[in-house]
Amino acid sequence: MLEQIQQTAQYIQSKIQSFQPTVGIILGSGLGGLVKEIEVKYTIPYSEIPHFPQSTVQGHKGQLIIGYLAEKPVLAMQGRFHYYEGYDMKQITFPVRVMKQLGIEKLIVSNAAGGMNPEFQLGELMIIKDHINFFPSNPLIGKNYDELGPRFLDMSEAYCKEYRDLAKQIAEKHTIRVKEGVYMGVSGPCFETPAEYRCFWRMGADAVGMSTVPEVIVARHGGMKVFGMSIITDLGIEGHVENVSHEEVLKVATAQEPKMSLIVKELVRIIG
Repeated sequence: MLEQIQQTAQYIQSKIQSFQPTVGIILGSGLGGLVKEIEVKYTIPYSEIPHFPQSTVQGHKGQLIIGYLAEKPVLAMQGRFHYYEGYDMKQITFPVRVMKQLGIEKLIVSNAAGGMNPEFQLGELMIIKDHINFFPSNPLIGKNYDELGPRFLDMSEAYCKEYRDLAKQIAEKHTIRVKEGVYMGVSGPCFETPAEYRCFWRMGADAVGMSTVPEVIVARHGGMKVFGMSIITDLGIEGHVENVSHEEVLKVATAQEPKMSLIVKELVRIIG
């Protein structure tokens, strides 16, 4: 695993030469529009990167975008990998390991999620303040490499409070409505039943999705600071569960994505 991480990082470095990204960004379903804000220097398809998985889901383009966002050097994943695609936890999180190897210390993650909080509206922006790992596994299971991080990981602040506070200030400045909430990560690929929505809400989650949690665990394992944001693309509120499809998720995410992109861009300007 260490050799694969090094080989992949060396390949990417050979393509971007002396360019040094400081912020990594993982873009979720329908949220690739942020790339339009990036002054692109390099584009690398996943298919050309050694040891990299391939995106198989609509709305995940499958390429690395390297360049400047708000004049700060960034590396963005236009498309991520999911447990339900058949990848294991180490494959899903492999790109985060590579980012760390490249010297990236800050990670921004985004996703489309179903909302259970009765206060949420369709299209709500939710800053992730914490998560619940409801996946059937954990990316840190197995041999621990001390070079990558500690055997037992403290997760008391998985999502950086400083970054969350900055994002709220940015949203207020631009009159963008945001909520803070807890994200529950599940395996998918089924959308939730009404009973599952009800169960997850009572367990303490405000939103549910099929990604993000494994990536954040590995980022924190490597000592990276993390900011996460969800767009609530469907509602599973008790007594009001809507029919949902992937196409509808993409439609809502795409419509709300410019607001999220503005917040992320301004955040990168400050932290990058």
